[in-house]
Amino acid sequence: MSAVDTAATKRSRESRTSEHVRIPVTGMTCAACQSRVQRALQREPGVVDASVNLMMHSAAVTFDATVSSPTRLVEVIRNTGYGAALAPTDETVLDEQRSREKSDADSYAVLKRKAVVSGVVGAVAMLISMSPLASASMSLGVTLPTPSATIVRFALLALSLFIMTWAGRSFYTHAWTAFRHHSADMNTLVAVGTGAAFVYSLVATLAPNVFVSQSVPADVYYEAVIVILAFVLTGQLFEARAKTRTTKALQSLVQLQPKTARVVRNDIEVDIAIDDVQAGDIIVVRPGERIAVDGEVVWGSSAVDEAMLTGEAMPVTKTIGNRVIGGTVNTTGSIRLRATTLGAHSVLSQIVELMRDAQSSRAPIQALADKVSGIFVPVILSLAVATFVVWFIAADHAPLVRAFSTAVAVLIIACPCAMGLAVPTAVMVATGRGAELGILIKGGEALQRAGDVTTIVLDKTGTITAGTPRVTDLVLASDVEGTAQNGDSKTQLSAIELLSLVASLESVSEHPLADAVVRHAKAQGATVATPEAFQSLTGRGAHGVVNGRAVTVGNAFMLADFSVRVDSLQELADQFSADGKTPLFVAVDGELAGVVAVADTIRPTSAAAIANFRKLGLDVMMLTGDTERTANVIARAAGIDQVRASLLPDGKVATIKALQAQGKVVAMIGDGINDSPALAQANVGMAIGTGADIAVEAADVVLMRGDLESAVQAIRLSRRTMRTMHQNLFWAFIYNVVGIPIAAGVLYPAFGLLLSPMLASAAMAFSSVSVVTNSLRLRKVAL
Repeated sequence: MSAVDTAATKRSRESRTSEHVRIPVTGMTCAACQSRVQRALQREPGVVDASVNLMMHSAAVTFDATVSSPTRLVEVIRNTGYGAALAPTDETVLDEQRSREKSDADSYAVLKRKAVVSGVVGAVAMLISMSPLASASMSLGVTLPTPSATIVRFALLALSLFIMTWAGRSFYTHAWTAFRHHSADMNTLVAVGTGAAFVYSLVATLAPNVFVSQSVPADVYYEAVIVILAFVLTGQLFEARAKTRTTKALQSLVQLQPKTARVVRNDIEVDIAIDDVQAGDIIVVRPGERIAVDGEVVWGSSAVDEAMLTGEAMPVTKTIGNRVIGGTVNTTGSIRLRATTLGAHSVLSQIVELMRDAQSSRAPIQALADKVSGIFVPVILSLAVATFVVWFIAADHAPLVRAFSTAVAVLIIACPCAMGLAVPTAVMVATGRGAELGILIKGGEALQRAGDVTTIVLDKTGTITAGTPRVTDLVLASDVEGTAQNGDSKTQLSAIELLSLVASLESVSEHPLADAVVRHAKAQGATVATPEAFQSLTGRGAHGVVNGRAVTVGNAFMLADFSVRVDSLQELADQFSADGKTPLFVAVDGELAGVVAVADTIRPTSAAAIANFRKLGLDVMMLTGDTERTANVIARAAGIDQVRASLLPDGKVATIKALQAQGKVVAMIGDGINDSPALAQANVGMAIGTGADIAVEAADVVLMRGDLESAVQAIRLSRRTMRTMHQNLFWAFIYNVVGIPIAAGVLYPAFGLLLSPMLASAAMAFSSVSVVTNSLRLRKVAL
């Protein structure tokens, strides 16, 4: 998919009957393996999309449930020669990830043991082969080995057989499986190279006359076989260790969930297993403890550290009624919460699943490596044969030996592992780094597209602004010159008294502005009582009785209905409106008492973030359903000069389509339900993580911290990741472009240099490790 394709275009390819399944795949060792499994899945009828990931050892498949099934997809994978099985249906994503981590740890321990033993045996074999006992009179290349040399050769034969059948067995079994399925991969190259060296040495040991009769030295390469396998295994060991570091963020998330929870049962606090917690249970959390499950605070207050999930450095105050997330840390006070979402539906589980799917996905740039990997091994086998023939014909000395050695070196050095790791390692590290910053990127495709963005389109409410109205001003009528008041007027109230009356009236209203007034009153310590009477007039305001006093709150029309003139405060109210605030006139007992201004204020980080967008060379536009006057006020404060106001959801979509028609790559950032169509239409949809669930679902990137600076970081991360991917692919390709000719002996005519198979194996191991190590630099990148 190109950078200008939209998320909506991608979703349109999926039918309503599409389902998604993730299948663990075993036995894959290189890019050729990954490419073969993916091609098989993509050819299967009913498969909409398939992404096979070498790093995660998994296949993520979207398929038409009326045509195919998970069982059939497993069969397709097995038919390519690799293992596959569906995960248990009762296993949560956290359990599945823990199982995978344990399996990886066990595999690493086995690989480490094999690499160490192979290295030791290889060193012993080299010492033995260089000892005086191993020497044979080969001055003319026709003398048979001495009895002592023959004994040494049989000893080396035994050592090489041990290493090949124990430490290196997987190379040969996988190569045979690939051969049976008419394909070849990295294991084929290693197996053919070391196998040829072993067979050559075996003949030289058991029937040296075959070589001597042709005036060819009966040399053996047992130590080379052992050392090559040792180097390849060591390279895989370093690679496995580096791979573990690429998933560190995911592992850290899984470890956040406590194993137990302290639950109140029959008025007694008891510790139970996390799996035994039920919705509605009351959970006790003491200071310093990790919150066990998602829930709502029902008692107490505290500051909760949510940094691991949202990237927010400062602890967030939680009081009665506030939502808390399982896995976060309670820092100061004791609280009790009612358990709400559990298991697979918890926020932590959903984040882990999102990250796992993202790390299993493919970036479009991976297609280049896949195309090369699909033909790479057959080409290398052909080059090895050609190298053997050329050296056998053209060598001026020991043609068979030279031809054999160079052909083996070509086979060994040309491992396609680096190409297979170039892109997925960068995706895994980048998505992990994003998660640490509270940026959840839904896959390699979204990660790549974010770096191509040219235009940022922003929603206003909840995106540029905080999304929660608050009281900004309260002015008493008695403080404004020209307001007519009787000396004994009952409306000569203090600010806190007026605020108490307004908040009490608004406490039974569901209007967002009413909620802002009530929250402000409580924060100021004002008393909020229940009104004795209440009447709401849609679009105008509210009227009622509080503590025996008639209170009217609303616009000028509302107060006019109760014969209250607002002339003395109208100019001030007009100024509030010009500043993007909503003025609420207040009358008490039939007399004008004051005006309260409420506004959804700009987030503290918005202006700086928008300036940073421009530093990245991006155009910035605001789309909002609000009035043009309010939109322009917010735009000026945020530093935005392109504004489209009074837009319905379809208007936002139309604007984005128009930008895309001009060749723009658009990122839409929003948080509301009305933003969902625009998020889906944009090339990259970014949802404020504190917004509506449907907006989060429609987005490609979720900004858990809830501010625009996270979007800046997401784009920087994308660009840096793409640079790393290009570097990885360059070094993976250039390594083979340079290494294969050297192994074939291209430097020999001019410099007399030949690359031994053992050095070729060390170089091959280094290439894969270097690619993973380069990707790991993204973990520390400053954004």
